[in-house]
Amino acid sequence: MSAPIDTVERKGLSPRQRAQRSRWIQYAILIALVLVAAFTADWAQIVSVFFKPQYIKAAFEDGLMQALVKTLEYTAGAFVIGLLGGTLLALMRLSSVGPYRWIATAYIEFFRGLPAIVVFIAFSLLPLAFEGLTIPLDPYGVVWLALGIVAAAYMAEVIRAGIQAVPKGQIEAARSLGMPFGLATRKIVLPQAFRIVLPPLTNDLILLVKDSSLVFIIGTSAEAYELTGFGRDLANTYANLTPLVTAGFCYLIITLPLGILVRRLEAKAARAR
Repeated sequence: MSAPIDTVERKGLSPRQRAQRSRWIQYAILIALVLVAAFTADWAQIVSVFFKPQYIKAAFEDGLMQALVKTLEYTAGAFVIGLLGGTLLALMRLSSVGPYRWIATAYIEFFRGLPAIVVFIAFSLLPLAFEGLTIPLDPYGVVWLALGIVAAAYMAEVIRAGIQAVPKGQIEAARSLGMPFGLATRKIVLPQAFRIVLPPLTNDLILLVKDSSLVFIIGTSAEAYELTGFGRDLANTYANLTPLVTAGFCYLIITLPLGILVRRLEAKAARAR
């Protein structure tokens, strides 16, 4: 009675063969969808609205590279503030002093739950709420603080996880040699924690690059435009979306290399483990 069953099992597809057949079916469906989209799209209209060559040229001539540099400047300043603030918050979150933990927890939960655009609007209205208040290095000061305050809340949790991943025996060994707790944290724990959390911190940097597009909310001058503000202004001027799309591709010039860097750092960390 067992021979017919063995024969049926031999004639059936193995799990590997079924998986391979499923993949080929998915590939065929994907190719079919791409072909349908390619042959049904109005490419002349798409080029006219989104990729008009003369408007791409005009975007470069009108200062696209300057807007790209401004985006990098806004991102770099906010990242430094976020990193410093996030490190301080992470240490407060892990502190044995109750009020420090409560303040850090409240800050992190509040700014992680608050949309970044609300923070931008609040900072732009601070001079109206507090007469005589000026934020230095305007508009850099406003942008760096608004982005950095939000980034610090996210980075704090990343850094906290990195600190907790460092073996406790290392700081105990440092303390047994007479090293003060603060010095041991600064010299032993934090360097190892930052090596651990470097990939997710790079992801936070990518998010900051994209969040810098919110700068247009505060109404900067044309000289202080970042990519989105620049592209939107030119799109309104020419009544065409090509400048905005061109600015959008500039974000990819920044974020794609960072994404590759994240993957390499993660692969390096995996090999080290």
